[in-house]
This record gives sequence, structure tokens and C-alpha cells, in this order.
Amino acid sequence: MNCYLLLPFMLGIPLLWPCLGATENSQTKEVQQPVGSHVRVKRGWVWNQFFVPEEMNTTSHHVGRLRSDLDNGNNSFQYKLLGAGAGSTFIIDERTGDIYAIQKLDREERSLYILRAQVIDITTGRAVEPESEFVIKVSDINDNEPKFLDEPYEAIVPEMSPEGTLVIQVTASDADDPSSGNNARLLYSLLQGQPYFSVEPTTGVIRISSKMDRELQDEYWVIIQAKDMIGQPGALSGTTSVLIKLSDVNDNKPIFKESNHFFCVHCISLQKVNFEHQNHYGIRAKVKNHHVDEQLMKYHTEASTTFIKIQVEDVDEPPLFLLPYYIFEIFEETPQGSFVGVVSATDPDNRKSPIRYSITRSNVFNIDDNGTITTTNSLDREISAWYNLSITATEKYNIEQISSIPVYVQVLNINDHAPEFSQNYESYVCENAGSGQAIQTISAVDRDESIEEHHFYFNLSVEDTNSSSFTIIDNRDNTAVILTNRTGFNLQEEPIFYISILIADNGIPSLTSTNTLTIHVCDCDDSGSTQTCQYQELMLSMGFKTEVIIAILICIMVIFGFIFLTLGLKQRRKQILFPEKSEDFRENIFRYDDEGGGEEDTEAFDVAALRSSTIMRERKTRKTTSAEIRSLYRQSLQVGPDSAIFRKFILEKLEEADTDPCAPPFDSLQTYAFEGTGSLAGSLSSLESAVSDQDESYDYLNELGPRFKRLACMFGSAVQSNN
Repeated sequence: MNCYLLLPFMLGIPLLWPCLGATENSQTKEVQQPVGSHVRVKRGWVWNQFFVPEEMNTTSHHVGRLRSDLDNGNNSFQYKLLGAGAGSTFIIDERTGDIYAIQKLDREERSLYILRAQVIDITTGRAVEPESEFVIKVSDINDNEPKFLDEPYEAIVPEMSPEGTLVIQVTASDADDPSSGNNARLLYSLLQGQPYFSVEPTTGVIRISSKMDRELQDEYWVIIQAKDMIGQPGALSGTTSVLIKLSDVNDNKPIFKESNHFFCVHCISLQKVNFEHQNHYGIRAKVKNHHVDEQLMKYHTEASTTFIKIQVEDVDEPPLFLLPYYIFEIFEETPQGSFVGVVSATDPDNRKSPIRYSITRSNVFNIDDNGTITTTNSLDREISAWYNLSITATEKYNIEQISSIPVYVQVLNINDHAPEFSQNYESYVCENAGSGQAIQTISAVDRDESIEEHHFYFNLSVEDTNSSSFTIIDNRDNTAVILTNRTGFNLQEEPIFYISILIADNGIPSLTSTNTLTIHVCDCDDSGSTQTCQYQELMLSMGFKTEVIIAILICIMVIFGFIFLTLGLKQRRKQILFPEKSEDFRENIFRYDDEGGGEEDTEAFDVAALRSSTIMRERKTRKTTSAEIRSLYRQSLQVGPDSAIFRKFILEKLEEADTDPCAPPFDSLQTYAFEGTGSLAGSLSSLESAVSDQDESYDYLNELGPRFKRLACMFGSAVQSNN
């Protein structure tokens, strides 16, 4: 049973394609059918093709017809279309098997469609034939114009290049099918760029067709067109622009624009040009190209010349030192004001301005107006072996003209440091040590710099040599060994030994120092190793050294001393004496903290001296000046305060304090308050004395002992002064 695909006219030829191929598969397969049907062998299907034009303007386009050879035309068969595009791009008439395209097809988007067809018996609902697969190919039409994909194009070619020189190649592409006629066959042509350029029609290669001069025009725009269908009528076209630049070649000789040139320069602007030596120069210059291609030599036969006149102007130049830098040497420990060296600078101008010198940021050296450098302090090579100075020279007539140079001062060594121990040694010896046992190796260092290698000599002091329990051996290699000089030591009797070691250097003159080596006696173990020395373990466990302990004790003493000093000053200030004042202003109250020993204490202070009375104490006889001041004071209070009266009163009290022999020997603050002249009723105080100051005698205070010495001095001197 066969089916046929009826195709529409294509290129005027009606086609009828069988939907089943004429060639069977190499194997046949027997298919079991349901009850009531017959069994038959199915033949294999081959691919069949439809060709559909690319452009369609109608809503639906008939592609072809699918028909089974079992279809007798009674409309009992139903045709179905399956696969990608079925129902969306292509549809089938279920009764007739006609296939239609319902969308516009674009070959450049999709060139073929693979579909499947199926024939079903309507009455039974079963497939009459196996599925048939076929292909619908979209045929090409010329609907795409050529396009240049590598735009923009730019090329560089040397000027004066000969004809036929390759410039650049342009390439266009056409999306149409190259196997379908001439739709994609391109032809190139030049629309703009004649007569300097040409293009090859089939390759798109642009070449030079005429020589060009860059000095006349340095770039060109060329327009190239590409047509498909070999340029036949109805062909589509595309264009592109190419920028072609000309690179320079040496085809022009150099020429001076002017035959004479005049320049004016400053004498600091050119090397080795000095107004004082020569103020103008004349130069004749010739110009020509050094390297010229032989083909272009005809353009360079004659050289261009010009005359240059240079006028040198005079300017104020900074001072000029005779040397670019200075190096001086001086021995250390030289006294202040020692000579170091001399620097010299001059003014290169005609007026020869005097020069002033200065040293930048140095408190060790000084320089005078003659450029002489001297020391301001003693130098120590061990502190600084080199000094880098900056000497500044300034013109006296123009201080803006300044020059500076570096000056290097080397401090030479003298043997001024004695050798000393290279470290703080902690030496130990066992109680059971034998004679001649080595307990310590020592070495020395010297802070002096020596031209020759340092060499040290070790000896014991005279006292230790005669009575020491140890001896020393100089190894002659700047080290020495300390040996025991006896057998057995006692930790309880002599726990520590101090040995004075003399170390001498090989300087000129030689210096010697005395260094003390401390040796601790240890209770060693059976092996005799000092590593297990109990004293050493104790010291290590404490974590302190003798120097640290001493420093701590000194700090504690200083703190306590400061505390005692502060307390003493406070106590002394509490003992400031108050000068006696007249009862016209304020009564004085003296407080004593001595409570005495009770009734049996006959040496205690007699409290009868402070008995109360309503009788007012008479004023002591004062100097005439004091009496006048107090009189003026009373008068002023009756009419109002007067600043002059107050000032005189304060001066009088100041004079009393200055002349008082019992006044404290340091500054004190004394307060005086005016309470007025009093009331006619008299004082209401219960502390008034029973007798006047003149009638009271304080001589008995001198007989009461040391406790009343200060009181006797105060009242006794006051009484004597008043009398």
C-alpha cells in the first residue's frame, strides 16, 4: 500500500513524490494486529522533500499533498501532521492531506523543517500506515544585501609609494544561499577615491594608482561598493568607507625660515657661558638630513644655512665655592674654639660682593665671616665620629643670592677611654675547689678606635697579688682566666670575694683601669658543678641583682625623706607667731595644747594669767607715729573710711613685723580687720585682762622652763620694745 506527496509547480515542473520509498528495509518486521484485523508486513519509509519558496505574501501557501495509496476517496481516512512546526508554521487538511504554510518563511533563519505524517482509519481509530517522516526545504531568493562586517576600515601607507602598492583589503558578506544561483556572488567597485586608488572587483583589495605627497594632503576617504548577483540587474548592494593616511618619508630637505637669528640669553642659563668673559657669540649654522634614501637624494642636493647671533646678558649670580665639598679632620677632646678648617666662596659678578657664611643647624661648630670653622664644644669620637655640615654663603649686597655646600668633619681618635670588662661577670667557686681550678674566663672592650688591633693586658692589683686566694693568667688573646690559688673555701666565713683586676690597652699612651670581679662561694654538689650552686639558685629564684636591690632601697629612702621634709615644713608653718595687736582693733587669743600634769604639776602654765575681768586693758605706749596713725584712724571712722588711713595702718603693721626679732624667718600672711573704735559701753568680752599691759610683768615666764621659752620671747620682747 503506497501514499504519494503531490507537490505544487516549482520552476514550472509538476512533481509527484511517493511518500513511501521504493526500497525496502533490509529486514521486515511482522506486527501483531488486534483481533479482527489481518496481519501484514510493513515496509520502511524513506525521506521525502518539499521545496517551498522563501518569500510568501499570502496568508497560507500550499506546500504539497500527502496521500496514502489505501485511500479510496470515501473520506474514511484522517491525516495528521506531527513534529516541529506542525500546527504553528504548517497545517494539514485532515481529509485531503494537503499541507499549507501559514507563516512567512525566512531561509536565513531556518532552511528546513523535519515533519512526520500519520494516516488513521476513522472507523477503527487505528493507524492505517506507519508514521512517515519527510523534509520541507525553504528555497532561497535574493533578499539580503552585502554587508561589510569589519568596519570601520583604516590604513596607513607611506607617501610617494609607487603604483600598485597594496593598501588594504575590504570584505563583504551576503546572507543568501551561495549555492542558489548568483544570489551571494559579490562584485566590488570604487565609488570615491579616483585617481589615487583602485579596487580589485572580485577580492576587494585596494591599491595605489597614483603617487601622493603627504605635505599636500595627508589623508583620503575612499568609498567601496559591493553588489551581489555579479552586478546584474536587480542586484542588491552595500557600501563602506576607508580612511587612508599617508605616513611621512624624507622627501624634503630642511630649510631655515630666516637667514638671520638673534637670541638673548642669561649667563646662568648656558653651561660655560659667562658675561664677564664674553658677552656675545656669532654662529653660522647649516642644516641637512643625515640619512636620506637613495631614491630621494635628488631632493637634498643643497643644504640650508643661517647666521645666529647670541647676546649674553649679565645677571646676579649666587656665590661660588672654590670646591664642591670640604673634608676636615680634628682630634677629639680638643678645647673649645679649636681650628677645624676654612671654606671660601666668591661672587662671580663684576661687583664682587662680600660673602657672609653660616652653618645650618649645628651647635657644635661655628664659622666666622672669613670662612674659618671652629669648635664650640669639646668633641667626643665615641659619641659622634663624623659631622655632616651644610655651609651657606650669602652675598652681602643681595641676601637672596645663596649657595650651600656640604662639609664633612671627621673626629680623630685619641686614647681617652680605658679598657673595661666586656660584661658584668657573676663568678662562682665551690667550697671544695682545689688549687689551680679555672673558675672564670674574662675579656675586655675599649670604646676607643684604634688603627691597630686592640690588645689588652690583664693583671691582679698589688694587694690581690700578695694576699689573694685567686690568680690570673693572661691568654695573650684579649682574654684571661681566673684560677683558684688555694684549696678549699668556706661559705659561712667568706661567702663573697672581690678581686681587683688591672686591664691595660696598647694605646699611646697606654691607659689602665681597675675592674672588680665578684666571686661567690657555693655549696656545690658531688660533681663540683657550679651550675647547682645554692646561692646562684637563690639569686635566680629571687630574680634580683645587687644593683636592683640598691636602686630600690635608694628610691625608698628618697620617698621617706620627702615625706619627712613635707611634714617638717607643715609643722614649722603652724608655729608662725602672731604679733600683738591693740584691743582697739581685736583681742588676740593664744592657744596652747599643753594641758599639764594636773594639780600636782607645778611646772605647768598658770591659768590665773587668763582670769576674766570687766576692766579694759590699757593701751601700751607706742611710738609717736603709731599713736598718730591710731588717732587718725579713730577720727576717720567717725566721718567715714579714708584709703590713706588704711594704707598708713598697713605700712605700720608691716614695719612691726619687719622689726620683730621673734617673727618667723619666712613669708607669712597677716590679716588685719577693722572692727571700729568700739562702743561707749566698752568691750563685752570676758577675756579682758585685769591689769594693763604696762602693769603686767612677764619676766617670770623665763623661769618656767623650756616649754615657755617661745612665750617669754614673744611677751618679753614686746614689753621691752614698748618700754
